Amino acid sequence: MKRFHFSLRAVAVMRRHRELGARLALAGANQACAQAEARRFQALARAGETAGAIASGRSGSFRAGDQAVFVAAHRRECAAVAEAEAAAAAARAEVARRREECIEASRQLKVITRLEEKARAAHRAAVLAGEQQQLDEIGVGRKRIGI
Repeated sequence: MKRFHFSLRAVAVMRRHRELGARLALAGANQACAQAEARRFQALARAGETAGAIASGRSGSFRAGDQAVFVAAHRRECAAVAEAEAAAAAARAEVARRREECIEASRQLKVITRLEEKARAAHRAAVLAGEQQQLDEIGVGRKRIGI
């Protein structure tokens, strides 16, 4: 019986490696996206706090200097919110891109895996047919000598 040899084994190894790399990259992108979303929520919370400070400052005695400082701080926080939202959107886009790469790598790996399965099945069938032919020849030989 001849041992099975898949001629595309190197391709299969490379595609497995590529698929693993794509999965790891997707996991990293998911983690970065979660961190970006957390930073966005923190920036939104800080902007809400500064807006609350401005509103509470107006309810008591009005000091123009304090209000100017609060408004400047609120503008900085709003700018930080805009930056955090842009970073979160970029992180989501990166996750989507990495997900597509992962899906494509998985598809390519499945193709080569199916080819290997078909080659193994064909090899098994050929081996079984060869063994059956040998058994038939042994049977015919025994009939000739009268066993």
